[in-house]
Amino acid sequence: MSAQSNRLQQEWQAFWLAIGFLTRIPMLVKIDYSQHLMNQSSMYFPLVGLLLGALYAALFSVTELFWSPVASVLLVISFHLWITGAFHEDGLADSVDALGGGYTVAKKLEIMKDSRIGTYGTVALIMALGLKAAFLLDTRLTGLALLVAPAISRLTPLLLMGFLPYVTDPDKSKSKPVADGFSLQRLAFASGFVFLVTLIAAIPASGLLFCALLATLAAALGWGFYLKKQLGGYTGDALGASVVLSELVLLAGFSALNPA
Repeated sequence: MSAQSNRLQQEWQAFWLAIGFLTRIPMLVKIDYSQHLMNQSSMYFPLVGLLLGALYAALFSVTELFWSPVASVLLVISFHLWITGAFHEDGLADSVDALGGGYTVAKKLEIMKDSRIGTYGTVALIMALGLKAAFLLDTRLTGLALLVAPAISRLTPLLLMGFLPYVTDPDKSKSKPVADGFSLQRLAFASGFVFLVTLIAAIPASGLLFCALLATLAAALGWGFYLKKQLGGYTGDALGASVVLSELVLLAGFSALNPA
């Protein structure tokens, strides 16, 4: 096998690893697993987000034929929580519990590893899901928002991985193989993909490009600075939380610029 064919095979496997890491969708190809390959898969997070977005938009289009927009949005959110295993929402709840309840870095990291959810995490989760539904219902382009928001928001953890250190126990973390040694070249490639998707989507939705840039930069900069101050870097849960936060910022701007 030539070097180019081997490289293409590795990228194909990395793509499927990204699907398996972020969703419940079974991997349909044989994977020669390694920590390096798991790390390479990070570049495909936005693409996986776009595929999820296509499923969400399609489901919304179908359910809207039978039920109200409120019911349709709630069904899509329920499907999202199932197909992703509430992966990012779990990270949000754990992060808020830790950052709100810990007084030292060690204590915050200890709380973050606890599988139980506390008051701070519960409130954050309820508000995040409620706001997501509200913003989707407040825009006239709900289907388009469902399509592009998952792709754009999944660029945010890549930005955090590119510019912040990893600060939790590597032996007990699912995200360590993904984050280890993430290259800026692959970050640039993923950013270019998100920019292209956003640019195309902005044709029918004036202001979407601005919203997308605002969402990713606001979440990456704001959340990144906060994590640097509170923990000295990021954790796997903090990466999940960044997806939820950037998606909310994006949907808020989307709703404001394209009201129902």
